[in-house]
Amino acid sequence: MKPADAAITIEIRDLTMAYGSYVVMKEINAQVKRGSVFVIMGGSGCGKSTLLRHMIGLMRPVRGEVLYDGQSLWGMDDDARQRQRRKFGVLFQSGALWSSMTLAENVALPLGEYTDLSEGDIGDIVRLKLALVGLRGFEDFYPAEISGGMCKRAGLARAMALDPEILFFDEPSAGLDPISSRNLDHLILELRDSLGATLVVVTHELASIFEIADDSIFLDADAKTIGASGNPRDLLKHSTDPKVRAFLMRGGTSGTMPGPPAAS
Repeated sequence: MKPADAAITIEIRDLTMAYGSYVVMKEINAQVKRGSVFVIMGGSGCGKSTLLRHMIGLMRPVRGEVLYDGQSLWGMDDDARQRQRRKFGVLFQSGALWSSMTLAENVALPLGEYTDLSEGDIGDIVRLKLALVGLRGFEDFYPAEISGGMCKRAGLARAMALDPEILFFDEPSAGLDPISSRNLDHLILELRDSLGATLVVVTHELASIFEIADDSIFLDADAKTIGASGNPRDLLKHSTDPKVRAFLMRGGTSGTMPGPPAAS
């Protein structure tokens, strides 16, 4: 499902992000449609992960706001903000699994913390979530016993434990080989299509950007604001901004413009 006219579920409005007196990005404006894959792209150090932290409520904006279904995240009281954040699932760059826990125990953690489900029901959900990411039979494995790609998928299973409305991914392909990265991209698209979830993905990986994005923003580190927005394939074809073109044409030559992979 690639919604063309879906309702706006997230709006970033006039957002300024800073660490002390150092401004990272300013005047960020963007909208994320429900049920879409929205990519935040740009070079290393431009503020992609910082923007993600603002969107999930880990950092308060210097100026501006992030709205969910029209409600400002930082305009809510603490209880309402916590309820909103429980609608989120987050896959951090490292996977962030507890090394002393099995995969099943990692996925069960938020279920035990935030629900009143019985141990048996939690076990059923854990097995289902691990099966959804291709890890059926690995419930009793520890993170050190599986590959990096499998750890990412286990982290995704935990992020999905509470059936979130919105999933956030911070550089999901980082450290993965091309095959594992491609498999994770396909899994992201399956989640969009089968669960109807809204997905926000931070990445600078071109293959992933062209494969999964319905919409995107490009963060310009020099201008400290959005340099372009839209579907990356359209930006590749039509953008005249040299920074955007340089970013999307990495690996190409002046004589040939590399095209994105064929749509699946």
